[in-house]
Order: sequence, then structure tokens, then C-alpha cells
Amino acid sequence: MQPPIYFDPRWNGNHGIGRFSAELQARLPGVVPLRIAGPKLSLVDPLASSLALAGLREGCFLSPGFNPPLRSPIPFAFTIHDLVHLRVPAESSAVRRLYYASVVRPATRRAWRILTVSEYSKQDIVEWSGVDAARVHVVGNGVSPVFVPGPGRAQRERFFLHVGRRAGHKNIEGLLRAFAQSGLAGEFRLVFTGEPDAFTMDHVRALSLGEWVRFSGPVDDEALLGLYHRCTALVFPSLHEGFGLPVVEAMATGTPVVTSTTTSMPEIAGEGNALLADPRAPEEIAQALRRIAGDALLWDQLAARGRERARAFTWEQVSERTQRALGLGAGLSATRGGGKTSGAGPGRRD
Repeated sequence: MQPPIYFDPRWNGNHGIGRFSAELQARLPGVVPLRIAGPKLSLVDPLASSLALAGLREGCFLSPGFNPPLRSPIPFAFTIHDLVHLRVPAESSAVRRLYYASVVRPATRRAWRILTVSEYSKQDIVEWSGVDAARVHVVGNGVSPVFVPGPGRAQRERFFLHVGRRAGHKNIEGLLRAFAQSGLAGEFRLVFTGEPDAFTMDHVRALSLGEWVRFSGPVDDEALLGLYHRCTALVFPSLHEGFGLPVVEAMATGTPVVTSTTTSMPEIAGEGNALLADPRAPEEIAQALRRIAGDALLWDQLAARGRERARAFTWEQVSERTQRALGLGAGLSATRGGGKTSGAGPGRRD
């Protein structure tokens, strides 16, 4: 009998970690959503998770995010997608650094398994935490079936698309400067998903781009698919990503991608499947925009290669890798004590 996987569903959402969480919960066998009181990233959450796990005697606990329990009577695994809160000053704070130092790093030594989404993130986690690399498992991310190929270049509208939160590591200022330097404003627009925010609008006004920058408002999958199908290219010049899900979503729709030379993005895009630019060099991003806008053959090549690359990323594969990482089906016993095991799987306790 399949041992249960007790799962923290508080991460579920439409994009990024939320999408990873929802897709895993839907696909892993034996998932039991665990009710845990309170917000998932507070300093008391490890205790709340421990209380929710108290009394369990078989199976394992999996958090799809970076919030581990303080103690667990069954083996536990958690997911560190990236270390952006430590690596990018704009995303860091004293509270976040305290959380990683007092909660996340100690948990890497107690956890039975640590999951992550790219080889880049794995290396970063190993170097930061000092854990054995064999305990960190790359399970990746997937492309949801809704993101199907769209029309060719001739049917596309003249705008570039940015998808995602406008957080510090997303390099919004650099993207706006690149768009201004490209000389394409007036011929093309730059569209952001979501609503306008003060930081972005301050830079839009400073660069005199007000007429050429638009915001889509909130988008669900169908609306996002429509944007991917209509745009000329996705522009995703982040400073830091553990994966960068919009890169492979856009590729799956046949939309060319401009992304960064840094962190996980070359790994995820693959060689020759996207245009890469130094995210700290707006002129490099601007040059990539001009190439995409002006070279029909390049557009067609990137669209075709991107579609092929995206086939390597499915949620079924993510589920299978996660099951292997968790040792499902091994039927081996696990000892008490926050994930230190006498075997390789979350089987029934002795």
C-alpha cells in the first residue's frame, strides 16, 4: 500500500512556486493535504507545522516551498527553489536573513530530502548549506497543457511581453532602460502582466515611455495564453531565477524568448533556443530586442527550437522525479527524528 504523503497546500497558486505546488499535489499518489495554522513563512510556522504533524506514524511530509517543520515524527522533505532572498539585495531583509539562518539552514541538516528545480539552484544550496549534494534532488518544473503553440510571426502583434511579479530580482528598471535604448518604442509596446505599481511607473515616466508601456491586469491561464500568442517575444531579463517558468511556457507557445546569461536561465533555455543577454547591461537586452523585431528568419528559428525545448518540461516528469526522490514504493522503514532514516523510503514505522 502506498504510504501517505502529507502535503502543505498553502503554497498553491497560479504561477511560480504556487504552480509547482498545485501541480505536484494533483499528481503525486497518496497526497493528504495537511491543515497547518497560520501564515506559511512566519518565524512560528515551523512550530505550527510540527504540531500539525504530531501523532503521525507513517508516510512522509512534503512542503513544496522552503518552510520546514521544527520537528517531525515522520521523514520530511522541503523545497528550496532558489536563494534569491539571500543573493539579491533588493529581495533581502534582516527578517528574511534571520529566517534562512535560523529556520532553513538548520532544516537542511534535519531534512530527509531537499528538493529543488535546477542544477544551478542545487549547486547554490549545497555551497550555502554545506549539505551532501546527494541529498539535494533536482525535480524541475513543467509546462501546463494549456500552453499550446500559437500563430506565426505574421499574425503577432507588435509588443514585447514580461510575465511575473515585479520584484527586485526581476530587473524591471533594466528592462525599461533597454526598451528605451532599443529605439523600438513607438513601433512596439512593452506589456507587463498585472497592475501598475509605483516603482515601475516612476521609471516609465522618467524614461518618457508612458505611451508605450501597458499593463494587462490580473491574468489566468487562458488570458496568459492569449498574451503569449499575440506578443512578438517574451522578455525575461531577471537578475536571479531558480528556474524561470515563463521561459518554458513561452517556448511551448512558439514565442521567442529573450532572457539572461545568469543563474539558472541559460540552463533552462538550453543552448541556441533563446537570445541571452547580460541583465546588468541594458544595451545587450536592447540589441536582443532589435534582433527579434527585425529578423524574421531568427524569429522562426527561435520559435521552432523553443517549442522543441519545451517538450522536455512536463509536470508528469516532475511528479516522477519527486516520487523517485521520496523513494516511493521502496517500503523501507524510517526512524523518528525529523527525517533521519534507516532506509531510503517513507514506509510504515517499525
